[in-house]
Amino acid sequence: MGKASSEGKGNASQRFMRATGKLRAIFGPASRTSLVHDMTEENRRLLAQREAETQQWETITRPDGSTYVVPRNPGDQSLR
Repeated sequence: MGKASSEGKGNASQRFMRATGKLRAIFGPASRTSLVHDMTEENRRLLAQREAETQQWETITRPDGSTYVVPRNPGDQSLR
């Protein structure tokens, strides 16, 4: 009798898969690729470009604690 009620619930992994099934349908399966790999030349170029883009901005903090971003050199239009 106790076994019949546990059959409907399944084990922990089955319950987890049922609970996350709708999320997996929307977002797809989890990525299983390794995060440790050599950077390609394209990735190096993209990283250098992103770093250059971030150098043109500066974060200002107001006395109330809020922050906003302003261009370091308002006349520089090279990356905008």
